[in-house]
Amino acid sequence: MSGIVHLVGAGPGDPGLLTVKGREVLTRADAVLYDRLGTEALMGLCRPDAERVDVGKQPGRAKMTQDQINAALVERGLAGRRVVRLKGGDPFVFGRGSEEAEALAAAGVRYEVVPGVTSAISAPAYAGIPVTHRAVATSFTVVTGHEDPAKGSEQTDWAALARVPGTLVVLMGMGRLDGIARALIAAGRPPGQPAAAVQWGTTPRQRSVVATLATLKGECDAVGLGSPAVVVIGEVAALAARIAWRDAARPLAGRTVVVTRARAQASGLRADLEALGARVVELPVIRIRPIPAGPEIERMCAAIGDFDLVVLTSANGADQLFARLAERGRDARALRPEQVVVAIGPATAERLAAHGVRADLVPERFVAEGILDALTGRELAGARVLVARAREARPDLVDGLRGRGAEVAEVALYETLTEDADPGLVEDALGADAVTFTSSSTVRNLLALLDHDGRARLAAGPRIVSIGPITSATAREAGLTVHAEAAEHTVPGLIAALVADAAG
Repeated sequence: MSGIVHLVGAGPGDPGLLTVKGREVLTRADAVLYDRLGTEALMGLCRPDAERVDVGKQPGRAKMTQDQINAALVERGLAGRRVVRLKGGDPFVFGRGSEEAEALAAAGVRYEVVPGVTSAISAPAYAGIPVTHRAVATSFTVVTGHEDPAKGSEQTDWAALARVPGTLVVLMGMGRLDGIARALIAAGRPPGQPAAAVQWGTTPRQRSVVATLATLKGECDAVGLGSPAVVVIGEVAALAARIAWRDAARPLAGRTVVVTRARAQASGLRADLEALGARVVELPVIRIRPIPAGPEIERMCAAIGDFDLVVLTSANGADQLFARLAERGRDARALRPEQVVVAIGPATAERLAAHGVRADLVPERFVAEGILDALTGRELAGARVLVARAREARPDLVDGLRGRGAEVAEVALYETLTEDADPGLVEDALGADAVTFTSSSTVRNLLALLDHDGRARLAAGPRIVSIGPITSATAREAGLTVHAEAAEHTVPGLIAALVADAAG
């Protein structure tokens, strides 16, 4: 079987800048070899069973050498696998993608290049700096600053670049910024020419300094702005104050927020938080595992049309119910029109709608007790009720229904398990401004990952924001202070509570 390797540009850091083609091949990959910068937020697009290999390079050290990376790509391609080599920015702009392509071609491995948005243009743009402007710059030059201007054998001719009109964009140059500036000034660039540095461009951590060619290094040092950064030298840098569009007025700008929900569900919440200016630490502490089919699930699928009420207590439950029906060649038509379908909240109702079912009842309070309240006045004695949900769900709903005389079939379709976490991400989370919890299981599982010191830091450090009263109660029982709770127990409600808490 013939494999293929896709050399994919991940873009500069904003996950929304990944191309449609890049997303397509990433979601289908058997293996993903990814870089350190600009790729973290995209890992949620990978298949759960995809092999993930961190080959990132950092100044002074590398997890794999370039030769080892080339060999790893060739090995997996020859084994017939679909491989994505995910690289920050564009693979052919100082990304060594061409070297990887040559190695694959020499080994006879089929490959494809998927270009990405380069930081040379996007990082300045996110800082309000156009690399060209009709009035001041009709061209731009991109150069690596990785070479030392003081060494005699370097390829970059800084004297020649100083004479080139237009904008000069320097990538990977922060470590040698002083020498670069001196070389350009010595060759004729005006020391007072506008210059800027944009660190972590396009991400929520982005910050920038606008100064002059002579003073940029000192200004960056004064505020601690370092790598990774894009340096822009030319008159266009002075336009930042007029064109800046990512201002600090965004309600979560400068704040770090932790998302603890399952990886497959985290991307939407992450995108919403980043749009509000937050830097997001994605720390999935739970994962959803379908429960293997057994007699109970088989009976449920066979008798799905016989229930008077079908109750779904989560979006996961809705997805799992219809996944089980689909495995048996059935779909929404297995439900009868006269059956009453109950969704615990709008997110669950949306998932039901995606499967072709309209929820007949959504309670005002999105908790088990809310469902019981919403059923007040409905005759339940002798009614056959299906409650399809997680294995570890609270008993209150089922007990309440049985207390009113209903014949309840409680079927566990999935369970939430503790997800392994990178120690570095855990440390990052403990230093965040806020931690969001979307269920009791996210609270319990995060605490399970922490030692005594970690739990103490969590209790004393970040603001705790909960999706609803049940989650809040679990957090308080664990010794945490809940600083904000969603009025509407949904993800939008959670975000609103987080924004209000930040404003206060």
